[in-house]
Parts: sequence; structure tokens; C-alpha cells
Amino acid sequence: MANIKSSAKRDEKSKLLRAKNRADKTELKTMIKKFDAAVAEGNRDTAVSAYKVAVKTVDRAAGKGLLHKNNAAHKKSAMATKLNEME
Repeated sequence: MANIKSSAKRDEKSKLLRAKNRADKTELKTMIKKFDAAVAEGNRDTAVSAYKVAVKTVDRAAGKGLLHKNNAAHKKSAMATKLNEME
């Protein structure tokens, strides 16, 4: 337990930020899984719309620092390849 008031505040703030980061990462994983499911299903229209949402989510995560920019680029490239192979 923190004895100093500022360290107690910082501890509380870090808990809130951790919860927010976990929620954001979960959302990111969910959107990528939805895209993968649409590709596996074979429905191109659904896959295109899921791709747009997933790319937006990946970009947002990279902007917030949840993902490294190179990791985000790798994920987007892999999704684009999967989408282009569908036809």
C-alpha cells in the first residue's frame, strides 16, 4: 500500500490506464478475428467491410502506442494479402 498521497494517486491512475489498454487490445483482437472469419467464410463483401474496420482499429492502436508501427504495418499487409487472395 502506498504511504504517499501522490504515489497512491499514481497507483490508481495506472490501474485505470491498464484497464483501458486491455480493453483496447481486446477490441483490436476482436476486429482482426472478425476479418479472419469473414475471409474463411468466403463472403467478399463482408470481408471488405471487416477489412476497413480492422485497418482503422490497427491504425488507432498504433497511434495510441499499443502496437509498434512496424507491427501495425505487418498486420495490415497480412490482411490485405488475405483479402486479395479471395476471388
